[in-house]
Amino acid sequence: MAFEPPQRLVRALGEDDEWLTRLPGTVQEAVDRRKLHVERAVAPGGRSSLVLLVRQPDGTPAALKLVPPSAAPGLERAALEQWNGWGAVQLLDTATDDGLLLERLHPEVSLRSLPEAKALLEAAGTVRRLWVEPPVGHGFETVAQRTGRQAEAMRNSDEPLVAAALAVRDELVTLAPEELLLHGNFRQGKVLSGDRAPWLVVGPEPLVGERAYDLARLVRDRVEDLVASAAGASAARRRVNKLADSLDVDRERLRAWTLFRAVESGTRAVAAGRRAEGELALEFAGWL
Repeated sequence: MAFEPPQRLVRALGEDDEWLTRLPGTVQEAVDRRKLHVERAVAPGGRSSLVLLVRQPDGTPAALKLVPPSAAPGLERAALEQWNGWGAVQLLDTATDDGLLLERLHPEVSLRSLPEAKALLEAAGTVRRLWVEPPVGHGFETVAQRTGRQAEAMRNSDEPLVAAALAVRDELVTLAPEELLLHGNFRQGKVLSGDRAPWLVVGPEPLVGERAYDLARLVRDRVEDLVASAAGASAARRRVNKLADSLDVDRERLRAWTLFRAVESGTRAVAAGRRAEGELALEFAGWL
């Protein structure tokens, strides 16, 4: 099968990445095992996975997602199994390889296609469905564990906001108010239009912790529009309060997690050479 990975994925992983080098053969094996017919790859696609639009042997449309082992596809599978289609894309098979056979959504239509106020309303209604008790004996990491690793990496940054972000993180993890299954990377672009339900979540990076952590990335959505606005700072603070109130989340904990996650994302982007992206996140963090 002739196959060319999307350039966005190639740029993110690097042309010499071992998984990327093996990807054509991995695709062939996953397709043959499931007897799928490949229509096309989703482009531009993501930075850490390949999604192919396929048809199953009976002609039913589906999507095949291939993920490097480093991205823990087994944990994504476990989260999707736990949600079982409730608010999230439905897992269609029980294979244990690095491929996930998923129901076909509409990858070109996400919540980002809606006006901001409507998008935030739909996002809040969608993410609340995901916050369930984790399965007994789960292998998901906790918010404290994930942010602990991130905090260690941040200590090498000379950004003035880093000290504030680390301080609030240490305070937040001292007493976590709840332990729920979280998406981990929830934002408008992760909510796609579907046929079974109007909006369904994709691409979890699941972990266990409090809801405020899961909402914090959503607060920063469309940051470029906020930065371009003369009222961006006040709009950002209003967004924190509106989302917190609509989902019965503590305002201050959401503000604090939003600060930490924005600074972490900004410093990581700057370190990776994505300076414009990083500076946007850090400017946003400064408003909080």
